[in-house]
Amino acid sequence: MASPYSLKKRLIRYTSVFSILLGCVLIFSAYKISLEELNEILDAQMVYLAERLEQDPRPIQSNFDVHKRYHEEDLFIDVWQYNNPVSLKDAPHHVILEQKQKKGFFSQETTHGTWITYILPTEKYQIQISQQENVRQHLALELAASMFFPYLLIIPFALLGLIYIIRRSLQPLEDFKAELATRDSNSLKAIQNEHYPEELAPTILEMNHLFERISDAQQEQRQFVADAAHELRTPITALNLQTKILIGQFPEDKNLQNLSKGLARMQHLVTQLLALAKQDTSLNYVAQVTKFKLNDVALNCVEQLMNLAMEKDIDLGFERNEPILLKSIEHSIHSIIFNLIDNAIKYTPVAGMINISVFADINDFAYVLIEDSGLGIDPEHYEKVLKRFYRVHHHLEVGSGLGLSIVDQAIHHLGGTLTLSRSEELGGLSVLVKVPIQPVLKAE
Repeated sequence: MASPYSLKKRLIRYTSVFSILLGCVLIFSAYKISLEELNEILDAQMVYLAERLEQDPRPIQSNFDVHKRYHEEDLFIDVWQYNNPVSLKDAPHHVILEQKQKKGFFSQETTHGTWITYILPTEKYQIQISQQENVRQHLALELAASMFFPYLLIIPFALLGLIYIIRRSLQPLEDFKAELATRDSNSLKAIQNEHYPEELAPTILEMNHLFERISDAQQEQRQFVADAAHELRTPITALNLQTKILIGQFPEDKNLQNLSKGLARMQHLVTQLLALAKQDTSLNYVAQVTKFKLNDVALNCVEQLMNLAMEKDIDLGFERNEPILLKSIEHSIHSIIFNLIDNAIKYTPVAGMINISVFADINDFAYVLIEDSGLGIDPEHYEKVLKRFYRVHHHLEVGSGLGLSIVDQAIHHLGGTLTLSRSEELGGLSVLVKVPIQPVLKAE
């Protein structure tokens, strides 16, 4: 599997390599152009000098020093007579002793490199103007280097500019990534394309189509769950009633008792599925936000569930009940607190205790803390119990594994959080609900 790579780093790396290669091509081109121009200029100089000597020719012999470095202005002049071989006996190695009939440039290899010689034959003399080829090459290289030196000075700033341009050009990708990273995991709303370049438009369009297909699939799933729950509720209720009648006639029959427990669990599951479907549907609509007292809602929930707590001789009451004015969705808050207290009563043993605390902090957050003296939940199961249809094995009470999941989703929709821990005071489960005092509704 290929490892991921950074497009930004790759572009910067490739641009840097390209700049270096471009510099090499430039210095080579500058060298070739400089050498060509120098050859034209120096060749013309050699022709001009030979033509001047042609006006008054006389024997001349140059002197070449092997230990000296010559430059472009150094030309070697040799004039020798055709009929005087004595004058040729000690001629320098670069002199062409062969008599030429036509004027022109000649190149010859010697022990001291390649020489370029211009020969102008006259009636009695042969005029030769010679120059080392490496002199021209060195000068061309110096000229090319002098042209390349500013490029070396500019290239760091050019690379910095290119890096800046690349980063600015790729910033929409970073913005797109940041938008997806900060996006709610359950949000399926379309991504707006106004602030992104047209190169990203096909990707955004396909992602929006994907979100639309997922939303349609979820809606179909929710509708199926709601329809199935509605269809099952009536026959299960009828079966449960008939079973209770049979248990009244045969109270000692264990099979009927087991059947009654199974039907009770199925009835509870259907009720939770209906609640889940109702909640999933409601999240797609803007609910009415009102102002209300959080402590009054909590008190109302306690009053509704007090009889259920008294059946198990559970001490249900407030440990802390601060007056808090909350701006949120009242029926959602009521459903959250009611389900959590109901869940605590369900898993608290007979003659147990449940404490409720309502308070706020200075950061505009309200809290509802529910603690019980039950068996609690192992910390390793805290995240799992918030998932749908997950049940702790040692809990024998009737349940579907949906209660805490529904509550957690409702709290999340209100912009709050649900935290599970062990109660230090009662030893059971501690459930902390944190919601903003001002509405921060999250779209799904």
